[in-house]
Amino acid sequence: MTSDLFLFGTLLDDELRGTVAGRPLAGVPAVLPGQGIWRAADGDYPVLGAGEAAPGLLFRDVPEAALARLHYYEQGFGYDAVPVRVRAGTGESEALAYRAQHRVTASGGPWRLDHWQAAWGALTRRAALEAMSLFGRIDGTALAGEMQRIRVRADAALRAETRPAPMGPRAGLSRDAVTVVEARRPFVSFFAVEDSALRYPRFDGGTSARLHRTGLHSGDAVTVLPYDPVRRRVLLVEQFRYGAFLRGDPFPWCLEPVAGFIDPGETPEEAARRETVEEAHLAFDRLVPIGSGYPSPGALSEYLYQFVGLCDLPDPEEGRGGLAEEGEDIRTHVVALQDLIAMTEDGTVDSAPLMVSALWLDRAVARGDFG
Repeated sequence: MTSDLFLFGTLLDDELRGTVAGRPLAGVPAVLPGQGIWRAADGDYPVLGAGEAAPGLLFRDVPEAALARLHYYEQGFGYDAVPVRVRAGTGESEALAYRAQHRVTASGGPWRLDHWQAAWGALTRRAALEAMSLFGRIDGTALAGEMQRIRVRADAALRAETRPAPMGPRAGLSRDAVTVVEARRPFVSFFAVEDSALRYPRFDGGTSARLHRTGLHSGDAVTVLPYDPVRRRVLLVEQFRYGAFLRGDPFPWCLEPVAGFIDPGETPEEAARRETVEEAHLAFDRLVPIGSGYPSPGALSEYLYQFVGLCDLPDPEEGRGGLAEEGEDIRTHVVALQDLIAMTEDGTVDSAPLMVSALWLDRAVARGDFG
């Protein structure tokens, strides 16, 4: 099989291609006759379709090790390498190109590398670092099952980088002062387990001994407490929670606010509205941010953006929600705000995000924030 490779899509990004291939690769301009490069209907990624000639780069005699890495990465998005005839200069030759394993519908508009780089380049490059760290441990088919969670984690990391420097007593220390001696990810699935040896500066001016730490690398998430300011009611969701079950709790069904992870490309507000439609079939008149932070910073990277959503809750009967394809089985309850506050005091509510949201809302209502 030829070791020449024709690339026309996201791997034209030099940094991404270098990460995936494990080395720099230089190509020459080439075209795929009879094809065009179109934006997919369901997202900003390129698909081949009828056209005059699809431009790209031809990489000749790609080393076998680099080619294996490239094939693995593309399989993670459902693409296989297939033979094509490309034209470079005045001659034609056979090369490999990546085509989707499944039928993909084009939007009718051209795909633009520069537009993709501006919108998705940083996220994709960050996700590729984790994806390629798994090369040799899993195959491309397994990577396809992990890519969405990998992208969620990459999105969270990029969002974290934009956080402004803290003021007050926390000022003066940053992650740049931490020395990571060794780091590995022995397990990757819904969460990634990060296992590190590190040193960090002590408050007395010294440096800590070499410390071993293990944590769960997650994505960022949102919680939303739906509130009807006219009837002074809230909506709660109830569902089985594996964490409670894992702890040994004999009653691992928990009352919580609406909650879910932020998908790549979403803002926290967009994720909050989407999750509320999925879990409670509700739309909000207004979404009020109530704070953000780490629920368990000792071992969990998850960062929560918390909201109260103002809406109409006329029906006090329980309902159903959740996405079957995600294994969700959710029961919703509409209760008076005063009853929710009582439940935070008598132990009925044992979800920390719900406690925070309920107490914030109780204080806001007492101030007259919502009329």
